[in-house]
Amino acid sequence: MGLAQERKHNSPSVAVQNRFSGYHARKEETGMDSSPIELSDAFNLAGPTPRPADSPQFEGLDLRAGFNSDRCGGDFFDGVAIGSRVVFLLTDIAGMQPETGAIASQVQHEFQTRAQVLFEPSGANESEGIAALAHAVNRSLIDAAHGVRFAPAFLGCFNLTLGTLTYHNAGRLLAVFHDREGVRVLESGGIPLGLFTHNLYEPAVIAFEPRAKLLLVTKGITERRRGATRFGSEGVIQSLQKSDTESASSICEAVLQEAYDFGRRRSRVTGLLRLRKRRSSEDLTAVALMRPSHPG
Repeated sequence: MGLAQERKHNSPSVAVQNRFSGYHARKEETGMDSSPIELSDAFNLAGPTPRPADSPQFEGLDLRAGFNSDRCGGDFFDGVAIGSRVVFLLTDIAGMQPETGAIASQVQHEFQTRAQVLFEPSGANESEGIAALAHAVNRSLIDAAHGVRFAPAFLGCFNLTLGTLTYHNAGRLLAVFHDREGVRVLESGGIPLGLFTHNLYEPAVIAFEPRAKLLLVTKGITERRRGATRFGSEGVIQSLQKSDTESASSICEAVLQEAYDFGRRRSRVTGLLRLRKRRSSEDLTAVALMRPSHPG
């Protein structure tokens, strides 16, 4: 286990999650010049959907997920609040809707059920819990997909009392951490989920000082292109570096908008623009965690 102190130009809507589960969004104008923004009461995922969950308010953590409204792939986020812990999962399941929605629904059930069992005891070992949870989610994903299904994933348990995050980053999801020491990428700790039934999971721990923040994004953001140039990890790092906010929602909104604008191509032929948009097959998803400077 490692310890780190570590505009109105046909722009798509972006939604920011204020709840962990459930799937009904509401639109709200923000006055921004760039694009309309959807502030969502719930995570928007097509396909079979679990029951909505109330929006939790945490003392010592701001956690939000943001995504483009035109969802077509397998990006999925969920989380549960268990005592003084917040346990969450972000994954990018290979494939397209509605198939990935059905798989995610089964994965969510297993994630929520196992998380309660593993983290409800006050003395639970969080590293062992994340490793066991990753194993359970991996098996449920393979079972739901009826075979191998590539799914990079980030599982985390944030301890509200200690201000620490125990996590396992399995695969290619980019995780960027920012504190007083600067900005750095958290390395992947294992192979993606969904490939093998027996994997080794070695969670790491990172301490969040006040105003420390973590930004997670799926490949739809890092692979966003302008010609031959990718938005890449550099674009995500720069977005977090210039963020001077204590709002996780604002962090998500900023990187989603910047990634979308980066990949937008201008053309005099509007029909080609519409065709290009239809060919997009990547969800854009961002999750931000921030420890406020004044908890409460």
